[in-house]
Amino acid sequence: MIKRLFRDGHLRPVHRGVYAVGHEHLTREGRWMAGVLSGGPGAVLSHEPAAIHWQLLTPFPSLPVITTAGKGRRRPGVTQHVSRLPPDEVTVRDGIPITTVARTLLDLAAVLDGHRLERALAEAEYRRYADSPSLPALIARYPGRRGLAALRAILGSGAPEMGITRSPLEDRFLSFLDERGLERPELNAPLRLGPRFVEVDCLWRRLRVAVELDGRAAHMREAQFESDRLRDRRLLATGWKPARVTSEQLDTDPNGLEADLRAIGVGGRLGA
Repeated sequence: MIKRLFRDGHLRPVHRGVYAVGHEHLTREGRWMAGVLSGGPGAVLSHEPAAIHWQLLTPFPSLPVITTAGKGRRRPGVTQHVSRLPPDEVTVRDGIPITTVARTLLDLAAVLDGHRLERALAEAEYRRYADSPSLPALIARYPGRRGLAALRAILGSGAPEMGITRSPLEDRFLSFLDERGLERPELNAPLRLGPRFVEVDCLWRRLRVAVELDGRAAHMREAQFESDRLRDRRLLATGWKPARVTSEQLDTDPNGLEADLRAIGVGGRLGA
């Protein structure tokens, strides 16, 4: 039957023994599922594709990455990791066998740089994902794994609880603060101004400093320009120190920016 369906064009090969039915234009999730099926019983989606499926990373073109218990044969178009995963480290999401959020974060620690790993941890915190075993329990379960030092450092800093970045400019500003040894803020943080709450890009509550990161596209409209200046005035009136930072300032005058931030009270990182 399979030979006949294949001959008649009803089955389109994706991997050895895995076929698309009727057409070969698979969705991203379809390609991931095909990769998992190609790994045989017990294979699961893992690493970056798993993180994208859990919405921990911004989507980007990604071939299937799977974890299987045995090496088996190499599969073109599929990255394979070999590990015997306990039942409490795998689950199913939208029909796809996948590593749990905690296990996914553990795997990411071995392959991501510090800022992308931190962002994934912050997303997990923001989405209130909770697994059993938890990420700290998995760290204790696998004490010798690659990437644990970076993972422990991020968890110990409390950074995932300080919010998530929403733009490349916010990512760049955090990198700038780290490079200059400056204390990190709360990100996209709610703040009560009179009877209303506003959201501040970068907030140092203890220091009463509020920094807005101005991208040209977000502040070109006249109404937005007026609203921003009104917010600055109200921050000043209620004892806060508002400031605005642009991408151009980060590029052309990082030393001056550092000096100004220190002058308004943003000093060295806590515990540094």
